Amino acid sequence: MTDDLTTLLEPSSSPAAVRAGPQSVGRIFAILETLEASERGATLSELATSIDAPKTSLVGLLSGLTAEDCLVRDETGRYFLGPRFVALAMRTSAGRELVASAHPVLEVLVDASGETAVLGALTPDAEMAVYLDKVESQNPIRYAVTVGERRDLYCTAIGKVLLAYFGSARLSEYLKSSTREKFTPTTITGSRALQEELAQVRHDGLARTNSERINGASGLAAPIFSYDGEVIAAVLIAGPSERMSSNLEKNEQLVRQAAADCTRLVGGNEELKP
Repeated sequence: MTDDLTTLLEPSSSPAAVRAGPQSVGRIFAILETLEASERGATLSELATSIDAPKTSLVGLLSGLTAEDCLVRDETGRYFLGPRFVALAMRTSAGRELVASAHPVLEVLVDASGETAVLGALTPDAEMAVYLDKVESQNPIRYAVTVGERRDLYCTAIGKVLLAYFGSARLSEYLKSSTREKFTPTTITGSRALQEELAQVRHDGLARTNSERINGASGLAAPIFSYDGEVIAAVLIAGPSERMSSNLEKNEQLVRQAAADCTRLVGGNEELKP
């Protein structure tokens, strides 16, 4: 915990500290509420105006929240809700039901495939995927992740599944606005090639990656549908490319079945998919 946030939680005999503590807590909630309502995030100046607070009083709070991964700050200085906060939010209300329902499915998937299984969904800004839950493989060489981590959409299996079910306008906006780094020689960055890849994902109901984000690591992911046919999350297995390739057909069946089981458990309906 950073000094900025720790001081808010520690008791103090100083009347000034007593007054400042609740005010700072209120400003933290105001920051989070403002960012939750904004798809574009917000700068320091915009946050100061929105919550009617001096910039100087927000700098330390924003620094502490960013250090704790509750917020992220992009290269233009805009703040967004971070992976720690997003993961917490997804684990409450509707997200809690999904994580609780999917976890036993992930355990079965790991036992059957021998690879790490992950549950992921879109972040609020819809530009990244976030890991909501995981069950790691027992193999000494395995794919290791942290719950709350964010991943690019265009070059990861979970991301491709989520991206493939964007509406046409939403996808066009993503392709225009996103910066797509070529992490490996096989990373797909071109708009046309990516659109063709996403069409294949929709056709197959499955996304495949082979050393696109990390050399030597491959993944398979399939969508989880809501009651109205919208994709709300995705199930992934990932591991060393050589091992994933040698068990490809079996793993594809396992991932499809796991996603279908999750859809059924949350009362989803794949038949209504767009």
